[in-house]
Amino acid sequence: MSTLVRGLDPATGQLLEVTIDTAITRIDRRPAAPGEAGEAGRELPYLAPGLIDLQVNGFAGIDVNGPEVTAERILEITAVLARRGVTTWVPTVITGSEEAICRSLRAVAEARATSPQLAHAIPFAHVEGPFLSAQDGPRGVHDAAQIRPIDADEAARWQQAGPVGIVTLSPHTDDAPAQIARIVNLGIHVAVGHTHASGPQLTAAVDAGATLSTHLGNGIFPQLARHPNPLWTQLAEDRLTCGLIADGHHLPAETLEVMLRAKGVGRAFLVSDATELAGKQPGRYETAVGGTVELSADGRLSHVGTELLAGAASDVATGLRFVLRATSLSLREALVLVTRTPGAVLGRETTLHVGAPADLVTLDADGTVQCIWQHGTELTPA
Repeated sequence: MSTLVRGLDPATGQLLEVTIDTAITRIDRRPAAPGEAGEAGRELPYLAPGLIDLQVNGFAGIDVNGPEVTAERILEITAVLARRGVTTWVPTVITGSEEAICRSLRAVAEARATSPQLAHAIPFAHVEGPFLSAQDGPRGVHDAAQIRPIDADEAARWQQAGPVGIVTLSPHTDDAPAQIARIVNLGIHVAVGHTHASGPQLTAAVDAGATLSTHLGNGIFPQLARHPNPLWTQLAEDRLTCGLIADGHHLPAETLEVMLRAKGVGRAFLVSDATELAGKQPGRYETAVGGTVELSADGRLSHVGTELLAGAASDVATGLRFVLRATSLSLREALVLVTRTPGAVLGRETTLHVGAPADLVTLDADGTVQCIWQHGTELTPA
């Protein structure tokens, strides 16, 4: 049965009447009446494609990593995120043994095999590590004992276990360009992150095929030279599209503003980098990696007794609201960061058009998600 969804186009203010089943079958546009166009008494929200998050380590008490991961747990995260407006997400497998990485990848593969709709919602996995900097600071909380040199052969073995679409690595070694080129030839996007690489080493990585920066501004030394430093190199490099954690804690508002101005919304996207504690109630929790951590009411996850972050604990919809509240971007511009640009990384045209999967959200002007449809099924917002 077809459903009619009505909302305002964030770019033009026109009224959109979108007919959907599992896909968009018709789009009608007309000028919106005064009450529909965002003035006093407006009844209609804005209409946009479902949100995309390319970096999710876990959510709602479920970890993508670790011995307890299963296809069923991956599907649980899919359902929870969808009710927050995130209709497409990329499970992120962090540094671990090859056996542990492959275990998580097999769970992702099994979840995707459940149905074509779920394969669309979970396009592939992102492996963040183990080919990272071993130095304190850039390494973050990744297990130092499991950090190892870039190995394209190992990446090829990962692909036998599950669908690897992104690999984050640090290109600080002499053989990095050759290894990156081999990984790219496997059909994998290479992202630079958790790195102490020099400017020339970063440029060599891009020349070899690296196209992404993982959570730019994080996974780096807390103190840097004024110039040159890895931030300037990545911000200036137009061949790199960067992920940004916009939870209000990982990047100050003014830093986020400057990064977005430097890259533009066509070369930047928001990620949550959410951990298993995202979506949980505020309080203290015990974790396998970080020990005792505290989740505050405003979503800050920190090591107890310190100011150090212990990961991220919100979703990308929260990041969208923060961008609208704390930067100069309009709703039209901010939505690109969670739809069109990450969609391009996936090789998808993430716009409202006939034939597109019926993954839709309606939103208020402040980015608050009101209603969600995933492959044409209306979901109850979380």
